[in-house]
Amino acid sequence: MLYPLVTDVRRRLRALADPAKAGPMQAYMKSSMPFLGVPAPAQRAVCRDAIAAHPLASFEEWSAAVLALWRDAEYREERHAAIAIADHRSYASYRTSKAIPMLEEMIVTGAWWDYVDALATHHLGDVLAAELRAGRGASARRLLLQWARGDNLWKRRAAILCQIRFKKNTDVGFLFECLEPSLLDAGAKRPQPTKDIRHDFFIRKAIGWALRQYAWVQPDEVRRYVIANRDRLSPLSVREALKNLGREKGTKIANGTKI
Repeated sequence: MLYPLVTDVRRRLRALADPAKAGPMQAYMKSSMPFLGVPAPAQRAVCRDAIAAHPLASFEEWSAAVLALWRDAEYREERHAAIAIADHRSYASYRTSKAIPMLEEMIVTGAWWDYVDALATHHLGDVLAAELRAGRGASARRLLLQWARGDNLWKRRAAILCQIRFKKNTDVGFLFECLEPSLLDAGAKRPQPTKDIRHDFFIRKAIGWALRQYAWVQPDEVRRYVIANRDRLSPLSVREALKNLGREKGTKIANGTKI
């Protein structure tokens, strides 16, 4: 089924195409899917205007339109638009556990950081928050822990990052549970010539990012966690985790880093 919103988004994006920008954008993102060359601010304006012109009346219409735009995308901006529609405030009430199959498909088939980070930190975070408010948090946490323990890199990264915006509402026990399957064996500091997902750059980076965000509200807890797990965190994870913390306390951990 063709949705007017999907058709309008595609039309508006193509009208703004700039071939001179498309190539560099594709090269920067290391993308096999081509770009139209539409900058992010213009993409946001396209989505804002198209959503206002073509409201979606139900969860079913919303999810179907998002997936239609996502699955049939010829250009990367179309997938960014699908993410923007899924994230729009008009459809906040739809971001519950019902949306997880849609988000899972987008995470698995998107399989790159620009897609996955937006889906994890906004959409998946909204789903978790909604399920917690509705008293269904235990079920949502169980599912995300399955992702955190699984062999799909991007689902694992999404589970690690899903509380990024929670600040003081972060469930730190759940955060640490999501990190645990991705911690290294003691002493395995350097990435190894192995397919072990724990050594992947995007996992090590996600661990550090999640800890760094939590450090804004609980710096001492992050210091404690890093010290306690200093033999299981990669140098990249440690640097990211401590990036916004003062170093004046002088406690040495991996590779001379101080906290």
